[in-house]
Amino acid sequence: MELGSDLIWTSLGLVLVIEGLLPFISPAGWRRMFLQVQQLQDGQIRFFGLICIALGLLLLVLLA
Repeated sequence: MELGSDLIWTSLGLVLVIEGLLPFISPAGWRRMFLQVQQLQDGQIRFFGLICIALGLLLLVLLA
């Protein structure tokens, strides 16, 4: 494997670990969070996604 693909797989692994923390630590809190997300409008969810993308890109630029 070349360096680029190693970085992608490492990043994906880290995302999966981070995403798995809340359901592992607090399954009831994770379930409540999803019930609240279901009540949001599509525009609100898209805005949250946009903010996450922007923060992720900013972090990548600052660390590069």
